[in-house]
Amino acid sequence: MELFIYVFAALFSVINPLGTVPIFVGLTQEYSASERSRTSLLTAVNIFVILLISFFTGRFILHFFGISIESLRIAGGLIIVTSGFALLTGSFSKHKGMEKERVKNDAFQRDSVSLTPLAIPMLAGPGSISLLIGMYDDYTVISEKIITIFAILGVCLATFLVLRSSHYIVKMLGASGINAISRIIGFIVIAIGIEYISSSVIAVLNSALN
Repeated sequence: MELFIYVFAALFSVINPLGTVPIFVGLTQEYSASERSRTSLLTAVNIFVILLISFFTGRFILHFFGISIESLRIAGGLIIVTSGFALLTGSFSKHKGMEKERVKNDAFQRDSVSLTPLAIPMLAGPGSISLLIGMYDDYTVISEKIITIFAILGVCLATFLVLRSSHYIVKMLGASGINAISRIIGFIVIAIGIEYISSSVIAVLNSALN
């Protein structure tokens, strides 16, 4: 249970579906309630598939390119920290590239926005992918991998519920409420990224000294 809570909390904080709520509302403002529910479900399914593939195949891709797990954790930690700062400073949309007019127009012209831009890069981005690749190397026992998969599924289910209720969340919390929650989550995300960087740097230094 502790492992499930840790993976769920870390992954949910990095993905931050609450930060995507205003963008989801904007992209689906002309959708019916059933179309919004379907888009929310497809987005969650796409996220689950992307994260699951990343979790199981990421280390083989690293080996193919000759990238060490510590290098990935440092790079992933930097990405997570920058995402956290974007949440903390209220520039999350700009950080994800969603304030560019060309990207917005492209999103509105799509029949479905569930895969892109919602699943990629808004939710299942480099931060969450690198986080899971590192976790695969950390949790070598089969039971731990199964728990991690259930945690990923739980995050995707929570993301579905958040997106499905996005219009109600906006009405209830408003822009200021969502920004306040996003800033709190941003602080947690920064701490997760710094922890990844510091632990990796210590491991590299210990390896060099030994």
